[in-house]
Amino acid sequence: MPTTPPIDAHIRLDVHPTHSSAVTATLTGTQAHIAHIGLEAADWTVVADNVLALVRIDSEEPYWAKDAAKHLTAEGITVEITPRLQEAMDEEWTWANYPMSWCTRSEIREVSNEAQKIHDDIRNGHLLIHAHAHDGHTTVAVGTYLHRTGKSVHLHGENHLRQVTDAFDSPAQALLAFEKVHSQEMRPGPAPLTDTERSAAEARKPFALTTVKPEPAAPEPETVPVYLADAGDHDALLDGFLDAHGEFQKWRTWSDETTHAIHESQTLRIERVHETQARETAWTIAAYETPVSGRMWVLTATGATPTPVLQELLNHLADGDGWDTAIGAPVGEKTVTAATQPLTDAGWKHTVDGRWIRWTSPATDAGVRFDAFTAQRPTQNLAIWTIWAGPDPDRPTWTVTASPHTPSSLLSDLSETLAHETGLRRPQTAGTGRRTSLVISPPAVPAVAAGPAASRSR
Repeated sequence: MPTTPPIDAHIRLDVHPTHSSAVTATLTGTQAHIAHIGLEAADWTVVADNVLALVRIDSEEPYWAKDAAKHLTAEGITVEITPRLQEAMDEEWTWANYPMSWCTRSEIREVSNEAQKIHDDIRNGHLLIHAHAHDGHTTVAVGTYLHRTGKSVHLHGENHLRQVTDAFDSPAQALLAFEKVHSQEMRPGPAPLTDTERSAAEARKPFALTTVKPEPAAPEPETVPVYLADAGDHDALLDGFLDAHGEFQKWRTWSDETTHAIHESQTLRIERVHETQARETAWTIAAYETPVSGRMWVLTATGATPTPVLQELLNHLADGDGWDTAIGAPVGEKTVTAATQPLTDAGWKHTVDGRWIRWTSPATDAGVRFDAFTAQRPTQNLAIWTIWAGPDPDRPTWTVTASPHTPSSLLSDLSETLAHETGLRRPQTAGTGRRTSLVISPPAVPAVAAGPAASRSR
């Protein structure tokens, strides 16, 4: 079987940059003129060098662009359809409150296509409109075809609903019949353009293809110690945790600013405050001896805390290990040693300065601080542990604090994470670029969105 020889022409079909349903075709290749001629014959409009647009008044451009792509491909022309246009092509929709409710979707498209032909004939000067009127519901008109049948016709409706309702052998007959019915409202010439027609006319105006400096590619994230990693998406972290652990129930407060996650035992509660600043408390985790008792211990984390650190914390909570730590006694050396042993093993610098015991990373950009004085007040939920990262403890990028009876196993897990885990940090870049885009030339007020699209029912 003979095959169609390939043509050196490539067409990229995409959605129009300013019109809600129109389609553009960008042509390349040594034989692009072949595709150019075919598209113009199918009522595509030239809007720039090697760029054409399909603009209709029935919002069916994606359907007819798909039809054009099928025929062009059959002729041996390469056609590329962008994902967003493909989505529009695959979309199923119908007109809201369509007056001809008995019509199928394909029949509605046929009616719209006939209305499109009438519109194009008027726009291209093939159908001369002598007069128009308003019949109390819609626009009606009388006109004569100049280059086809020579018939004179009566028209009823607007945009995708315009139809020929009657035909006459001469303009005089058509005008007399029209005047007989619409003498009071009759006005000379065509009716003013509808919003849909004006929007379509704007979309057919020539483009200026403006190429500006493309936005530089985002730098690849670098691997850094976990305490220097980016904060990441805390909300997504909480959502993923709740999805994976059904024993925690999600509760919203009276506002959308805070989310609570409560264990089924009612003795462990997580509070997540959304939209906080980097150094403000974004997480509060508290354990209770009974659902109605006071806190046994409480831990907080600020908004810039790296996600891997929080992930380790949540993983520990999900394991259910060590919530009911003993209360009523001071925190002793054994507890402190157990909580910080991973830091000591990793070579973090250990110092004692009065009431403070510190473990500092080799690069001095992170640390853990224990307040021995406050730890002697076991009945108070004051912070005795501070985990930090940043320039120095007094100017931290983020902090995690914990009260006296926070389980040493939890603190040990966090210490292990700080000492050995890594995370990702995206380097900061100066300035932002702009992408290549199509703009209307000359600059003007943005085109009005196509009228029919607002009445779709999806």
